[in-house]
Amino acid sequence: MLGIDLGSRNVKIVQMQDGLVINHALYDTIWFYRNYGARLRSGLAWDLGELGFADDQVIATGYGKIMVQMGQARQIPEIQAHVKGAVFQTGLHDFTLLDIGGQDTKVVKVREGRPVDFMTNDRCAASSGRYLENMSVVLGMSVEELSSYSKAPVELNATCAIFGESEIIARIVEGCSLEELAAGVNLSLYRRSASMLQQMASELIVLSGGGALNKALQEIIARETGREVLRLPEPQLNGAIGCCVSGGMENAQNSEQ
Repeated sequence: MLGIDLGSRNVKIVQMQDGLVINHALYDTIWFYRNYGARLRSGLAWDLGELGFADDQVIATGYGKIMVQMGQARQIPEIQAHVKGAVFQTGLHDFTLLDIGGQDTKVVKVREGRPVDFMTNDRCAASSGRYLENMSVVLGMSVEELSSYSKAPVELNATCAIFGESEIIARIVEGCSLEELAAGVNLSLYRRSASMLQQMASELIVLSGGGALNKALQEIIARETGREVLRLPEPQLNGAIGCCVSGGMENAQNSEQ
């Protein structure tokens, strides 16, 4: 079973067998399409064998699932894929899933292992991983370093990723330390999803997507909400894992009929 999550920033591929991940890969989306995509009238296509993945049943989700042809691949909604992946990875069935992707953020209320409500912010990069990437360049530090600061955050008010850069520069001129500004960036990222988290509230918040690798963000969410916050073991691969889980469940149901 192959699960593919065609994200705006990264393409994630997972191969599972008997409930275990036996192979996986993560590629930059533009690099992946440029090097492996073959243009057809109906979109892009590629041979998964060239990537080292055996020919198998393919389930796809994500930003580019409509534009890319994958033979007989079945497509499933992102919310479904991410919830199934999170339930599989944690063994939990009641929580709020916060997925911070490259260019959008999704918040899903999960009950009894199923999504019962969700909200998304896909109109502004200021609530996504792209915002962290941009701010790390302005601060002159890696995303990993930026993601380590959560204490004494500087108040940042700009709600736009572009204007946020100007505000950071102004605060540097004022004498704010880079560590305090980095913490302010992480707090700002949380605040852009705070209202969604409040509306989709649970006692437990589960983090997925590339943003889940931000340790400071996890600390800030726990501090600001008073909730338990858990990061998935494989946050970036969660959508692709969910695709495999969905396909496996469908096969099991068909075999019972």
